[in-house]
Amino acid sequence: MALLKSGWLWRQSSILRRWKKHWFDLWMDGSLVYYPDEARGTYEERLLLKFHCTNIRAGAECDDIQLPEGGSRNALVMLQMRDHRVYLCAESEDDAVAWKMALDDAKYYPVYVYDPYDDSYQTVPMHDHHAVYTGHGYGHYGYIHGMPPVLVREDPYERRYGQQLALGMLAGAATGSAMSALMWLPCWF
Repeated sequence: MALLKSGWLWRQSSILRRWKKHWFDLWMDGSLVYYPDEARGTYEERLLLKFHCTNIRAGAECDDIQLPEGGSRNALVMLQMRDHRVYLCAESEDDAVAWKMALDDAKYYPVYVYDPYDDSYQTVPMHDHHAVYTGHGYGHYGYIHGMPPVLVREDPYERRYGQQLALGMLAGAATGSAMSALMWLPCWF
């Protein structure tokens, strides 16, 4: 998965409301991961923007909060998650605008991967950073040590389309016969 943006940002802790500097990586699939240092040894948290982020604000759009020492109000970025808010502070106003634009792009635009066998583009689901997708007839099932897993993507409508159509026609016929019986009901009295 491609890395969209990375760099140092200040993050406000949720309990003590203290500012701490972290290294942030924004991935193309909408994952915002932050680490204690630039080495990226272990991450502290992974925020899934596509599923949990409802709004992204920057600068004067943010709430009135205490800034980190030497920080500017125009350098703030606020992520409104479903159940909490994440406050970030960049080094400059331009850096905050760049982060906001990158976060918006990662949140709203789907990720497409080119499939040369079908000559088409397919969207990449979440948590599939190291998976290889193939169609029927390509690759194999199973796992080889040292190789990424091969997942065969199947069409969900391939097998059940006929069953769904038959059930829909049956439900339509039953509804139609019930409605026609009700239509003649006033004529009998």
